[in-house]
Amino acid sequence: MTVALVVVSHSRKIAEGAVELAAQMAPDVRFYAVGGTDDGRIGTDLERTIAALEAGLADASGDGVVVLTDLGSAVMTAESAVEFCSEPDRVLLADAPLVEGLVAAAVATQGGAVAASVKAAAESLRFGPEPTFDAAGSAQSQGRGEPAESDEFELINPMGMHARPAAKIAGGLAGLDVEATVNGVDGTSIMELMSLAVGQGGKLRVEAWGKDASKAVNYVRRLVEQGFGEI
Repeated sequence: MTVALVVVSHSRKIAEGAVELAAQMAPDVRFYAVGGTDDGRIGTDLERTIAALEAGLADASGDGVVVLTDLGSAVMTAESAVEFCSEPDRVLLADAPLVEGLVAAAVATQGGAVAASVKAAAESLRFGPEPTFDAAGSAQSQGRGEPAESDEFELINPMGMHARPAAKIAGGLAGLDVEATVNGVDGTSIMELMSLAVGQGGKLRVEAWGKDASKAVNYVRRLVEQGFGEI
C-alpha cells in the first residue's frame, strides 16, 4: 500500500472500532488508531498522534498519510501533529465523517489510489450530491438530463447490498470523474447504498454522467459479476 490511514478520536474504543470495521473492506491497508489519553480518559494526545503519523509515513511507500478525525479538538490535535512531524507535506487531513469516510478511504487505498485520491474519496461522502425526490418519493437526478451511460445488474452475492459491497462501490466511484447514482441514490455514499437493502436477485440500476461515465458503469458491472468477492 502506498497510503497509510490514521484515525484520531477522543475515544480509544471509537478509534479502534472504526479501524476494525474499515479493515474488513481493506485487509492490506495499514491503519493507526489514536484514541483517548494515556490514562484511559476521553481526550486526545498530541505525542501519540505524532507517533502514529511517523509510523504511517514510514509504512507508506513514498506517497503519504491520510488522517480522519471525529470532533473539534481532535482536528486541532491532528493539525498540530502535522506541524511537528518529520514530513508534513506528506500528511493530508480529510474533512469527512469518521466511520463512513474511513471506510471509503480504506477501499480507495486498497485499490491503489494515491493519497490525494484517498482524501477525495473520504471527503466525497461529505460534499457529494444529495438525491432529490419527486412527489411519489422516487429519487430523481438533479437536472442533469439523460445519463451518459446506464445499465442494470442483478445481485448474485448471497447477502446482497451490505457494508462491504457498498464500500467497494462508493470507494471506486469516488475516484472517478463522474456523477453516478445507484437505484437513484448517490453512488459515492456508503450509507445511502446500504439503505437500498437490495438482496440477492435484486437489481441495481446504475446511471452515470460525466467524463468517466462508462468506466463507472463498467466498474459496478464487474463488482456485481464477481459477487463483490463473496462467492
